[in-house]
This record gives sequence, C-alpha cells and structure tokens, in this order.
Amino acid sequence: MPHKAAVKISTRTSPLAEHFEFLRGLIASPKGVGAIAPSSAALARAIALQADPDQPGDVLELGPGTGVVTEALIARGFRPERITAIEYDPEFVRRVRERCPGVHVIEGDAFALDRTLRPEDSGCCAVISGIPLLNWPQERRQALIEAALDRVRPHAPFIQFSYGLTPPMPATDRFEVRRAAVIWANLPPARVWVYRSR
Repeated sequence: MPHKAAVKISTRTSPLAEHFEFLRGLIASPKGVGAIAPSSAALARAIALQADPDQPGDVLELGPGTGVVTEALIARGFRPERITAIEYDPEFVRRVRERCPGVHVIEGDAFALDRTLRPEDSGCCAVISGIPLLNWPQERRQALIEAALDRVRPHAPFIQFSYGLTPPMPATDRFEVRRAAVIWANLPPARVWVYRSR
C-alpha cells in the first residue's frame, strides 16, 4: 500500500532563503558542506526511495543540512518520530527542527556515533548520509560506514550520495556497494550509493 505523509510539512522556507542558509554553511565549513547548492528535490526523493518505511526500526540521518532529504523521508511515509538526525552545524540544527517538527535532531558529530548516540539507538531500518565523504580520508570514510552499519538491522542500507563517478568508498570484505541512481537534475549531478553489510 502506498504511504502518505503523516504530518503536514512546514513550508516556511523559501528556496532563496534555503540557498542563502546553505551558502552560509558552505562558507563556515567548506569541508563539512562540500557542495555549491542544496540537494535538489529529485535527489532527495531518490535517496528517500532507498529506505523502506514498512521495515521496522527508525531512520538515522547523518548531516541533514537544511532538511530537504528529511522532508523527502516524511513524504515517503516515515513519521517524523521515526527519524533521528545528527547535524554538526548549529544553524542547520535549528533549520531542520523548524522545517520538520517531531524529528529528533541532535547537534553532534556523525564521525563519533558512539559518543553522539546511546547504545540502545540501534536496529535502524536505514542510515542516510549527507556527509561529503569525498572530503575526508579513506580510513575515516570506511570507519563511518562501518559504525553506521553496526547500528542497522541485518542487511539494512547505508545510503550515501556523492558527486564522483565512483563510490566514495569501494566495497570491502565487510560491506558491498551498488549505484542506485544517477540524478542529472541536481547541481552538480549526483549519484546515490547503497552500502550493505556482507
């Protein structure tokens, strides 16, 4: 059965205001933002499609930025209460809380999940990452993906988008990766990658 959004999503953010907020974050932390424009609605939908609201467990979102993917998850059928978002930038934290009431937004470090989350925050049905992994050394990328996969149900996805032609982290003996989508209607064009434990 198709899912409908359970709540009305706030529409107070204009595209221009969102773009300026995004540019503020980019100037403040170019390594942490890693793009020149907010994710498009097409990219957000493609990411959200990789998470199944019929599966038990919550969604963990790493680096929600201005909240465009968070909104897409709600439109996909996830109740806001099923979404936990970890965001490092305090202004983005405020923006996501305003834009998506009911979502549990934590101001913290996604690269330190053991410090940021409680031990019982596991059994997720998906982890979605908006962190620009290509801006970080490969060992940090691998550590983040493995730590996230430790928080999900067996074979549940870790979903990552990037602007590179190849996955931001290649497959290892611990996890596999596949390309789920190429989104041309985004600036720049983006690819959606899905990682799963082997």
